[in-house]
Amino acid sequence: MPGNRRLRRGIYLLPTTFTVGNLCCGFVSLVLSSRGEYSLAGFTIILAGILDGLDGRIARLTGSTSEFGVEFDSLADVVSFGVAPAFLAYQWALLPLRRGGWLIAFLYVVCAAMRLARFNLQSSTQDKRYFAGLPSPSAAGTIACSAFAFPLLPQGRLPAVLVALVVVAVATLMISRVRYRSFRNLGLGSRRPYFYALLIAAVLVGILAHPRGTLLGLAIAYVLSAPAVWLFGWLRRGSARPGAQPSEPPEVVDEPALR
Repeated sequence: MPGNRRLRRGIYLLPTTFTVGNLCCGFVSLVLSSRGEYSLAGFTIILAGILDGLDGRIARLTGSTSEFGVEFDSLADVVSFGVAPAFLAYQWALLPLRRGGWLIAFLYVVCAAMRLARFNLQSSTQDKRYFAGLPSPSAAGTIACSAFAFPLLPQGRLPAVLVALVVVAVATLMISRVRYRSFRNLGLGSRRPYFYALLIAAVLVGILAHPRGTLLGLAIAYVLSAPAVWLFGWLRRGSARPGAQPSEPPEVVDEPALR
């Protein structure tokens, strides 16, 4: 029937609409960064990350996943989580470094593009509990939350150097093989639903009460979580008895739960 056909077309267009919104936020962030409105530019990248997380979930729930959607989503991510945060970091903090500033920003863009390209090549995995390397939306969110929380940096090279170190760190983590928790299986159907419900409620209260500090704290905690777990595991292996065989790590998924 014509009505059912139009409904199916609308369902298939719904995830694409969220992807277009993600791309729009990335473009708007570029415009805002060029105007010096760094707090709003960071906020639009955060909004792009929310839309990026929704489009894949909606596609899976409605059964409207497609190869076009995956490729379109990756191209949108290059803008929203590659070019936009790099340009924001350069305009916001890296200008005092001159040539070194734009080289660091370009390094971030290259690492984000490599991260997304690796995902396209390794999209099929067995264990989807982990990401291989820092997801590009999380890397972009770290820069965006920093600019959102501190839009006006003190004058001098020291703040620029500190931001440059952060940009280089998240760029390196994106192309690393460090395992990050994906939280795809995190839900109220687990054996500890009340704990997760209270945790989500606490995060929401924190965001509503102090959005800038809470978002930045969450971003930093997630970025540091995987290196901390790796370091703890390395220390445990070092203290294990000689001759013990280390366990094989599970396979990892190579990008945020989008599709």
